[in-house]
Amino acid sequence: MPEMYFRIHWPDGATERCYSPSLVIKDHFEVGRRYSLDDFLDRSRIALRIASDRVQAKYGAPCSRALGQLARIEKQGAQFATIRDARVVIEAFEE
Repeated sequence: MPEMYFRIHWPDGATERCYSPSLVIKDHFEVGRRYSLDDFLDRSRIALRIASDRVQAKYGAPCSRALGQLARIEKQGAQFATIRDARVVIEAFEE
């Protein structure tokens, strides 16, 4: 499966390189676009679960790295939940 990384910019200015075992991330995000925190988290859940399901269909087990990345994104996102109009920017895709 073609794995990829996507780089995000959190509301506090920190950047993070995130993993996906599938290019499905590109179906849910656009480079340069600013997403509300809730929208970003929802899209991340959908995309990374689809990616994990694709791994499971091919190899018989879900992708622990994708699910771990999702857990990390949700944990980081929780830090910004009280910030009004918190935004996450997709900076780049790395294939």
